[in-house]
Amino acid sequence: MKIYSKKELNEYHQSLTYDDISLIPIEVSRVKSRTEALTFCSFLGIDLTLPVISSPMDTVTGLEMARELSRLGCLGILNRFDSSLEDILRRDEFNGEIKAVSIALNTPQNVIEKLIEFPKIICIDTANANNNEVLKKTEELKKKYNIKIIVGNIAHGSSLRLLNNAGADAVRVGIGSGSVCTTSIQTGIGIGQVSSLLNVLSFREEQKLDIQIIADGGIKSSGDVAKAIALGADAVMLGRMLSGTKETPGEVIKYNGQLWKKYRGSASFGVKMKNEFIEGEETMVPYKGVVKNVIDGISDGLRSSMSYMNCFTLEELRKTESFTILSNSSYLERLPKI
Repeated sequence: MKIYSKKELNEYHQSLTYDDISLIPIEVSRVKSRTEALTFCSFLGIDLTLPVISSPMDTVTGLEMARELSRLGCLGILNRFDSSLEDILRRDEFNGEIKAVSIALNTPQNVIEKLIEFPKIICIDTANANNNEVLKKTEELKKKYNIKIIVGNIAHGSSLRLLNNAGADAVRVGIGSGSVCTTSIQTGIGIGQVSSLLNVLSFREEQKLDIQIIADGGIKSSGDVAKAIALGADAVMLGRMLSGTKETPGEVIKYNGQLWKKYRGSASFGVKMKNEFIEGEETMVPYKGVVKNVIDGISDGLRSSMSYMNCFTLEELRKTESFTILSNSSYLERLPKI
């Protein structure tokens, strides 16, 4: 079995995603218990207890989710479709709890003017950040306001310097890998998340850029979170894993004796509500209870991974250089047989 470094994974002849790789512990661990592993980090000047950011999807991050994630030491990006946003702006109800908000390229200037007063971070929420309009909007916001800017999404590092020079402080990496995203099928665009991340991170290192990288899409478990951080991501963005929780927008629905909540992509018909090109699906997911349980599970899994990998801190985990590539049978062998 070959043990791959990040450089070797980046040069692999096929596009790879999380299910294609595994972390390999090759050192005797100094970590006696997972409780010794520390998941604290700083993201765009905000101290987090866990490197988790919620996706600004209308069925994931409303006010309640953003507030609860803030309380739990994570970051919630309030979605730009939130129906109560205008009322909140009028009543000045952010109170420091909402640290990040998403906007579109066509968000009216008067709304942006009001938003800028409250959060520390603005996320320009687009499907393709490798675009002149995104560069222009980033430059415009950076010149006018003292604010941190997240842009997204990209699948390759070729535009990273341009985004950095335009004023972007962080970039979301991943196109077509979300569980309700159909972009790759509809357009033929996108590569595996592991290959995307490594390509962008390699560009950042080569060009010595001061821009943070968010692994966005394709994360299904705490093990995938650990892999993304080990590959070098500064934080992970979650949609599906947080969906269906009590704090997500929308009602709990009872069907066939089970509880469900709605989950849909930002480019789905349910969001656009008009006959445009659709790049997202809409579905129902089982109700999961409070989001704290999900966050606790991610924290426990990440800490356990760190203890296996002889890492006390996330920075140590990001220095991991021992990965393997799994055959399909190897991947299937690891799944629980119930």
